[in-house]
Amino acid sequence: MSIKFDKDSISRFRDLIADANRIAITCHLGPDGDAIGSSLAMALLLRGMGKSVRVLTPDEMPRSLKILPEAKTVMAWSSYGEHVEHSLLEADLILCLDYNAVYRTSRLEPFIRKSAAPKVLIDHHKDPEDFAEVAFSYPMMSATCELCALLIEECGWTPLITTDIATCLLAGIITDTGGFHYNSSSPDLFSTVGKLLQHKVDKDRLMRCLIDTKSADSMRLEAFALSQTMEIDADAHAALITLTREQLNAYNYKKGDTEGLVNKPLAIPGVVYSVYLREENDYIKVSMRSIGDFPVDLLCRTYYSGGGHLNAAGGEFRGTMEEAVAIYHSFLQENKKLITDSALRYAQR
Repeated sequence: MSIKFDKDSISRFRDLIADANRIAITCHLGPDGDAIGSSLAMALLLRGMGKSVRVLTPDEMPRSLKILPEAKTVMAWSSYGEHVEHSLLEADLILCLDYNAVYRTSRLEPFIRKSAAPKVLIDHHKDPEDFAEVAFSYPMMSATCELCALLIEECGWTPLITTDIATCLLAGIITDTGGFHYNSSSPDLFSTVGKLLQHKVDKDRLMRCLIDTKSADSMRLEAFALSQTMEIDADAHAALITLTREQLNAYNYKKGDTEGLVNKPLAIPGVVYSVYLREENDYIKVSMRSIGDFPVDLLCRTYYSGGGHLNAAGGEFRGTMEEAVAIYHSFLQENKKLITDSALRYAQR
């Protein structure tokens, strides 16, 4: 096992699960494969123990994730507001998966904070907020799903893992590593993947559905973004892609349609990091990816109130697209030495 769990935390976690009857599982705004995969996996596991479990999200998941087992049972606040709020306030245990601070749950935040139920954090992002009775925070993990797999093993629940549970866990690992393109160099990760595959997961189908499947509209949107909005700064070894709400609407954008777009410029020789800015209704969604040792998590945290991992990070900017782009151009200049040094180190490999 790649990490050592605190024995007291494991004992407390097992006790909380044993004592709970109504469990709410929560994740961050804009749930991705890791958030949904870990939430569904834990829900299936706990239901197998006879628990009543609700998976509650701030908004809808991308349609690509609806292939996951029991995805139809997920309740988004944007569709089931009152039911979600009631479920949170009635829960006697809340699991907080794939987020390091409660504000990242958006509309769920006031109800999570108001709830008197004990909370358990299971996450792989840096700098966790101190709000949970038990916290399993391991930023070295490639995905929260990887952490959940190890936690299940440590708790002695491996015999309860079904094909559906393993499928959800592997889905989160696949999506949070971009199909094993980043944050996936640890041999321990592949040991965990190997154990999940022993449960007869259809890995090829997952890769096809989660990574390689796109609608005609999403393909045309991606082509438009790369041909019309992508901006390359050769001196800064950087790429920027922007998509406004108007441009997204022109291609019938659905959540998840631009998944993986931020990675595309990294295929260009000399580009060390890529930034994608997408205009939502009331904020700009920021995604960053890098290669080598360039720390996009530092940039997201410093400039866009976000965070993440060395090569994959994101954030949310409360302002206009023009302001978000201006910040991008400003940090190109402010971090010129960091960018250049990282690019040179990567080029010399």
